[in-house]
Amino acid sequence: MHDIKAIRDDEDGRYLRGWTSRGVKDAGAQLQAILKLDAELRAAQTSFQAAQARRNELSKQIGQAKAQKDEARAQALMAEVEGLKAEIDRSYAAEGEAGAQLKALLAGLPNLPADDTPVGADEADNVEVSRWSDRAAVPAGRLNATPRDHVDLGAALGMMDFEAAAKMSGARFVVLKSRLARLERALGQFMLDQQTTKNGYLEVSPPLLVNDDAMFGTGQLPKFAEDLFSGLFGLGSIARYGERVSLESRCFWEYFVSVVESIRNVEGEFNEESIGAAFARVDVKDYIRPMADVGDLGLARQFQEYTRRSIREYIRQNIVLLRANLSSLPPLDLGRFTLENVQQDITERLWLIPTAEVSLTNLVREAVTDEAALPLRLTALTPCFRSEAGASGRDTRGMIRQHQFWKCELVCIAAPEASEAEHAHMVASAQGILEALGLPYRTMALCTGDMGFTAKKTFDLEVWLPSQNTYREISSISNCGDFQARRMDARIRKAGEKGTRFPHTLNGSGLAVGRTLVAILENYQDEGGRIAIPTVLQPYMDGATHIGGAQ
Repeated sequence: MHDIKAIRDDEDGRYLRGWTSRGVKDAGAQLQAILKLDAELRAAQTSFQAAQARRNELSKQIGQAKAQKDEARAQALMAEVEGLKAEIDRSYAAEGEAGAQLKALLAGLPNLPADDTPVGADEADNVEVSRWSDRAAVPAGRLNATPRDHVDLGAALGMMDFEAAAKMSGARFVVLKSRLARLERALGQFMLDQQTTKNGYLEVSPPLLVNDDAMFGTGQLPKFAEDLFSGLFGLGSIARYGERVSLESRCFWEYFVSVVESIRNVEGEFNEESIGAAFARVDVKDYIRPMADVGDLGLARQFQEYTRRSIREYIRQNIVLLRANLSSLPPLDLGRFTLENVQQDITERLWLIPTAEVSLTNLVREAVTDEAALPLRLTALTPCFRSEAGASGRDTRGMIRQHQFWKCELVCIAAPEASEAEHAHMVASAQGILEALGLPYRTMALCTGDMGFTAKKTFDLEVWLPSQNTYREISSISNCGDFQARRMDARIRKAGEKGTRFPHTLNGSGLAVGRTLVAILENYQDEGGRIAIPTVLQPYMDGATHIGGAQ
């Protein structure tokens, strides 16, 4: 989240330049919309406070008039108080509307890049910082034949099965068996041991299911919900009706258009009052033909309320565009308007973590941490779950891009003045794993157009994959500044001081276990298909030196 005061006082255009460099569409228009809403919010707050103050003063005067038995004056003052109620209600509603719209706009805008982040459009503009190790030094570099990829190697060993995984779970899953399953476990344990005993990270076993607030805090919500898996709990009976009732998307679209047209034709302006009035005029029941088939009036009412909230949320999120052009409606995700999805808005919802960054960073959410405890370095080895909605058609072969995978995550909560040093420490902590394993890699500074939503500065570590004759990302290490801390309302305080400030948060992979396993298979293969086990992992593998062939 961004500091609205900093945006308001930004005379040198830092926000406009930063958002433009990050590929934000219509950054100038969005900035103007933010400033307009900020002005509306402050005006509403001022009006509300003034009306309240006047009402309080009049209440005192009414008491004085009654004490003096001046009934005429008391009645006049009471009439003025009555008139102020409408102003207070109007100001309160205007404050709520402007505040909600402002928060929605700010929540959807990425962090500003650091001054030394390379400016660029996409990964082609990333800058190589360094390389480590000679690619010819690993066993695969000495092969006379073309190196085999990890899929072929795993299948030949009989220890990697994508077909079995697909039968039970679909694409982007794998079953590892025998020594490869042991190697995956060994890698995770080795990474944890390195990070905790050598790099000063505290091991944590966090929840794998988190709520909306946690996902908002680290930046996955609301913008990237499609990349997540959600688990829905409670009111499970609603989902059963999904088999019996098909609610056509066009019914909802017709209802939505009717609400918008009603506002346009009657009020002519989008605000909280006009939205409420339109909902009163346009009955959702007229647009849901199968509602009578649901058979449960209580569920039907809940579903009606769900649709009202969904459309109200849509209007709020797109208020600027709707006000600018009522005849052109922003796209509406019709796919979410099915009975199965009712649960997402009317019951408690939990999300499977896409990375332990979410759980670890949220340990300081809505809390004040003593600065003496900083830096707070945390690590966790957990499964991670990603829908890969934005990666359709990419890396469909093998283990490079999976829906479920293990990762050793690194998180740091640091004082602002220490975050750059902590960033360097985190990068070195991840690099140390690759170097201990003897895997060739390079370090890349990501450009503004390729960084993650919450990051202000990011380094990627890319490991060499011989079968692809290229480097592939195995760790992304980011300094998020105070961006996540503001979203979480996480604060720090020096001993003896009353004031608080926002810390900086950092996160990175140390490392992604599956991709590290892929890199070991491909870099440590010999011509017979055996896989040499890196020396540092052999104690975790009962002293074995190879996988495949005679041990």
